[in-house]
Amino acid sequence: MRFDVLTLFPELFEPFLHSGVTRRAYESRQVDVRLWPLRDFAEDNYRRVDDRPYGGGPGMVMLVEPLERALAAVRVDQAERLPVIHFSPAGAPMTQARVRELAEGPGAVLLCGRYEGIDHRFIERHVDEEISLGDFVLSGGELPALALLDAVTRLQPGVLNDAASHQQDSFSDGLLDCPHYSRPEKLGAAAADAVPEVLMSGHHGRIARWRREQQLLVTARRRPDLITAARAAGGLSAADERWLRENGL
Repeated sequence: MRFDVLTLFPELFEPFLHSGVTRRAYESRQVDVRLWPLRDFAEDNYRRVDDRPYGGGPGMVMLVEPLERALAAVRVDQAERLPVIHFSPAGAPMTQARVRELAEGPGAVLLCGRYEGIDHRFIERHVDEEISLGDFVLSGGELPALALLDAVTRLQPGVLNDAASHQQDSFSDGLLDCPHYSRPEKLGAAAADAVPEVLMSGHHGRIARWRREQQLLVTARRRPDLITAARAAGGLSAADERWLRENGL
């Protein structure tokens, strides 16, 4: 798959592309990430890509023409037309379900805005989808683009050391993940300082059930909306519902 990133700050991506478990996918081009510095497509001596907004107000607006020249260069270089994703507070929230869909596709053009935003005419002409990381504002689209790249790349075959790892992630089945423990077995004298006994039992069925029960508890207490959604989708078993009732949830 391929991602073309339109950005004013390509240097923000370089450390990311060569770090962590996902770097194998980028270095082998299993996930082909190409950076397009937007100032390279400005035509004046100052390499200007922004100007004052019509109607007044603070900040600057990214200009249509440099963006269109950059996108045209991307299109010439692509074997197939990839959708353009713009990162914006007005976009739909990025979810694990959407990440899975993107992970199974050919890739996308990632548009990283800056300043007060992008001239809306470019969005109307060229953007296929707008995505938001949440109800807060960032300085630009680079951090959301990095988040999307990481989320999509870790789902590619062979990227994680254990292929089952992402199947146990939060949101993979609509719920949050269960707690995890490692050595030492005890950190102190309190009961909460010890690893739960069931995890050391070697009984795979009991361990699986304990993890499911903990998943349900964590999700019900922290994100009850996810429990509601799981119920609506038929994702909770009779045993799940019984456990929740027994715990007043």
